[in-house]
Amino acid sequence: MLLAEAAPTTGQTHSVGMGQIVLTQAPHTLNSVLGSCVGVALHHPRYEVAILAHVVLPNSQGKAGTPGKFADTAIPELLQQLARAGVPAAGIVARIAGGSNMFGAATGPMQIGEHNIAAVEEALAKARIRIIGKHVGGSKGRRVIVHPTNGNLIVEVVGQPLTTL
Repeated sequence: MLLAEAAPTTGQTHSVGMGQIVLTQAPHTLNSVLGSCVGVALHHPRYEVAILAHVVLPNSQGKAGTPGKFADTAIPELLQQLARAGVPAAGIVARIAGGSNMFGAATGPMQIGEHNIAAVEEALAKARIRIIGKHVGGSKGRRVIVHPTNGNLIVEVVGQPLTTL
């Protein structure tokens, strides 16, 4: 089954590329393709708004630039953009996906996916954002779509059934 078939929408679908952050509201959706990167979707149950970051690396190491690229800068930026859209921080929840071991490394710095997962979880905990769904790890890439109406994150992995978080 194609992801588009499982997630019909009357609005536009906005693609979120590496290092990008995109905010949208219903009826539009967000989608991204993830390997070792982690997709971080934030949503508030009372608002039909969702935001998705395509996190590439765990830590900015103080480098200025694209905040969505790094876990430590993406989470604060997501919250700032939601606040500018009128969404209060209290009640925001997260769903995350990705962080695959795409390079086949058993240990070490090439395990980017695991490092990204840990950094995203740490940044969300620091911001006091509860993770209510996750589909992370493994060795295959994922395609995700976020629905602002309910915050659902639909995950498609080749050869596996769709998962809704």
